[in-house]
Amino acid sequence: MGDFETLPEDWVVWNEADDRCVLVYRPDVFDTNAFDAACLPTIYLTRGRRSRRPGRQRAPGTANTWYVTLFLEPEVEREAETYDTRPEAVAGTVALAERFAVGEVDYRDLYQVPREAYLEKLDELTGGG
Repeated sequence: MGDFETLPEDWVVWNEADDRCVLVYRPDVFDTNAFDAACLPTIYLTRGRRSRRPGRQRAPGTANTWYVTLFLEPEVEREAETYDTRPEAVAGTVALAERFAVGEVDYRDLYQVPREAYLEKLDELTGGG
């Protein structure tokens, strides 16, 4: 389906289908023991805007647009990047994963009430901070 061969090794394709793909960051570290399961950094690649609540309908006119969204927790997300085609969106997903893996994504600004231990671990893993 997708072309994730160049995906940084810290990211794992968790689930992939024709209209969506879920990637997770370091599931070996963010494994629910030291951190809440909701803290697993996740990138969603979706055709149409991803609804955060089951049962919500997609907004009209978004079904053919591809969205790449980084979530640090269910309610903590980076503004989605949009693409016209799946191959462009896959390339955008890989690029976002690469930027995240080397500390170029400012995830601290996404939080209103930060989880310090979690953010410190992300800083350690990505060289960010």
